[in-house]
Amino acid sequence: MAVRHQLIKRPPAVVWSVLEDGSRYADWVVGTSDSRPVDGNWPEVGAKIEYDVRLGPWTVSGHTVVRRHEPPEWLELEICSGPLGTARIAIDIRPWGPDTLVIVDEHPLQGPGGLLHNAAVDALLQARHRSMLGRLAEVVEKAPSRHRADTPAT
Repeated sequence: MAVRHQLIKRPPAVVWSVLEDGSRYADWVVGTSDSRPVDGNWPEVGAKIEYDVRLGPWTVSGHTVVRRHEPPEWLELEICSGPLGTARIAIDIRPWGPDTLVIVDEHPLQGPGGLLHNAAVDALLQARHRSMLGRLAEVVEKAPSRHRADTPAT
């Protein structure tokens, strides 16, 4: 089980504003070089984003489908990586004082990732999540403040 958390120094509404912007997906998801919404209204259930992953001179495409959407607390995604299979990623967004605790939980579902799932795979996912959550924190913390709860008291 690959579960990782990150404290982000902004309120949940600011974190959610980044997650609900499908055009920002490649900004925080590790490995993606480009992303674009293709079906539905991201991040509503059933909405889909296509993405590209560059591996040297090759580009591999995949897509992500929203499976659970409960703003501003839950976003569950199914990542479909072609021959590599599919995975479930749950993003839990919790208020933590003036900040936000984001918890990511990923499990392979189908394909080689599901068949070969073991502690070594989880270790790789942990490293990926550490980077992804760090990127998400950086994007969120640089996001312009549009929420009154995000401005410090004077």
